[in-house]
Amino acid sequence: SVSLLEPVQVDAYGSKMPLNQVASVSAPEPRLLTVQVWDAGQAKAVEKAIREAGLGLNPQGEGTMIRVPIPDLNEERRNELVKVAGKYAEQTRIAIRNIRRD
Repeated sequence: SVSLLEPVQVDAYGSKMPLNQVASVSAPEPRLLTVQVWDAGQAKAVEKAIREAGLGLNPQGEGTMIRVPIPDLNEERRNELVKVAGKYAEQTRIAIRNIRRD
C-alpha cells in the first residue's frame, strides 16, 4: 500500500519534507510501489530517504522514477515490521500526551 511510505521524510531544499510533497507514490502491482519524483534533482535524496527509513525497502532509481519492490513477508521481515509499528505507536502516544498536557 502507498501508505507504507507516508512516514518517509526527505532532505529536500534545505529541510526535511514529507515524501508526498516532493513526489507521488503509486502501486501499479501488488508487490511494487513506484515513486515519481517531481524534481529530477531530488531523485537521489528521495531514494536515500526511502532506503534509510528503517522499513527494509531497497529502492531502485531510474531517473525520476523510483521502483520500490516489496520483499516477501517471512518471519524475520514480520518481526522488523512489528518493531517499526511499535516505534510509530510510541511516537503517537507521546504526541497525544503532549496535546493533553497543553
